[in-house]
Amino acid sequence: MKAGRWRRKLLDTWRGKSIQFIITASFTLITLLVMIVVSGILYNKFSGTAEQNAFLSNEQIVEQVKYNLEIYLQNMAQVFEKVDSKVRAGDAVSNERLLEQIGTILETRSDVVSMGLFGEDGTLINGLPAAPMRANTRLTEQSWFRAALENPNHLTFSLPHVQNLYKGEYKWVVSMSKGIKINREGRTYNAVLLVDVNFRTIDDLLRRVSLGKKGYVYIIDDSAGNIVYHPQQQLIYAGLKYENVEQALKYTFGNYVDSSSGEKRLITIKTVNNIGWKIIGVSYMDEIVTTRKEIGTFISWLLLFVIVFVLLISAFMSARISMPIKRLERSMRKVEQGDFDIHLEVQGEDEVGRLSRRFNFMVVRIRELMGQIIHEQEAKRKGELEVLQAQINPHFLYNTLNSVVRMAGSGKSEEVITMITSLSKFFRISLSKGKHIIPVQDELEHVRHYLIIQKMRYKRKFDFVIEADDEVLAVPTLKLILQPIVENAIYHAMEIMVDDGLIEIAAERLGSRVRLQVRDNGPGIPPDKLERLLSGDARSDEGSGVGVKNVHERIRLHFGESYGLEIESKLEVGTTVTLWIPFDSGREGAGV
Repeated sequence: MKAGRWRRKLLDTWRGKSIQFIITASFTLITLLVMIVVSGILYNKFSGTAEQNAFLSNEQIVEQVKYNLEIYLQNMAQVFEKVDSKVRAGDAVSNERLLEQIGTILETRSDVVSMGLFGEDGTLINGLPAAPMRANTRLTEQSWFRAALENPNHLTFSLPHVQNLYKGEYKWVVSMSKGIKINREGRTYNAVLLVDVNFRTIDDLLRRVSLGKKGYVYIIDDSAGNIVYHPQQQLIYAGLKYENVEQALKYTFGNYVDSSSGEKRLITIKTVNNIGWKIIGVSYMDEIVTTRKEIGTFISWLLLFVIVFVLLISAFMSARISMPIKRLERSMRKVEQGDFDIHLEVQGEDEVGRLSRRFNFMVVRIRELMGQIIHEQEAKRKGELEVLQAQINPHFLYNTLNSVVRMAGSGKSEEVITMITSLSKFFRISLSKGKHIIPVQDELEHVRHYLIIQKMRYKRKFDFVIEADDEVLAVPTLKLILQPIVENAIYHAMEIMVDDGLIEIAAERLGSRVRLQVRDNGPGIPPDKLERLLSGDARSDEGSGVGVKNVHERIRLHFGESYGLEIESKLEVGTTVTLWIPFDSGREGAGV
């Protein structure tokens, strides 16, 4: 259910958006998702590789330290063996000669502090430097002395200690000792050979080692876990720093993470051959995490850069793609507004190009169909005008001939002649050589003959007056527009009046229009009947409502909606019918 709502909400969000927005957003979202996935994979890969590289780098550094220390100790062992060989052969030479040979060996090594040969009771047999020994050194109790006697013919290395055998400068040394047998005056004696090596050389060798910014290397012995070397030795002695040597003693080599000091540290262990020293590399995990953070920061900036770049490229490409579609949309809007004189420039053979061609073809086809429709409508309008006019002429002819018949039956030959003469002139103007547009002057002449005929028919019960401005006489107008109005005035007013009636016809210009008016002094038209006249709803027994409506529609069809008939009437006062036509329409003969 929730998934469906989210899907509908997402679809509603995308609806109504432009194609350019959808393309840009889609490309950006897809790229963002791909970049997030790729960035996650790269981050895990790089961070894992960085951690593995850190482990491997620590192992390589510690291995290199082990190798360098082994090389150095092997060199010292070789020096010791040379001294040992000279001492063992010393029974053939004098003590002075032996010291000279040993001194020559030691001069080649500035890191050798002293050499001494002692009897098993601690008595100095021979040694360098040639300085008096200190009293109360407890020589036989020192670890290097006991180790030599306990393991004869085995070279042992002591822990770093202060060289306190000779008076003078006291140096921090590592003692190499070995239990040997010497011959003196034909007798064999047990002796201990000692070579003290300046520990500063080892200290300098190890201090240059760096595992990251805070990492370091220290050395412990394999027997009791005593610290042989530590870059922060004083802090160790003062109890301000702690090293978990118990855990380190369990490993000969390898890696593990230690948290005993409160910080996560990577411990790397290597064991020096022969002497059993363990070289322990310490690096801090937070530096590896920092490397991960740097990788994460780099990938984040890379992701941001790629997103911005893709966003710009997507916006540019979507604009290029959507531009012809937008141009097509604007053209369609113009067509909606009625502008069909438009042609799209077609570029390319893609879908948009084919759509543009179809649009141009559609617009051309619409223009053709509209022209065809206009032509058909014009023809239809001409037919309607002819039908309307045909409705009027028979109507008038029917009434007029009835009057002529009645007059002829009454023997009024002169009136018949006058009426027939006026009728002939009336029809001459009606025919107008087939024209439907005639000057206002001819229309007034036409209605004058009509009034002459009707005045004679109604036994001169009314009179008429026709007045016209000279400037409107030549204005073109539809013919037979006044006669139906005058006919209604006679039928609805003059015929039922007791007093003499009057019909006034006037033609004058008012601005850009011509006003033709027919006024009578009849009884007026009731309001309900007046409303039905122009709508054509008048009953047949009420007079020629059809004729009035036809005149109104003919004028509007030909001249436009702003022209036509207006009727004003007051009971017992009279009726005024106003016909509006343009002053100079310039459309003579048009629309017929």
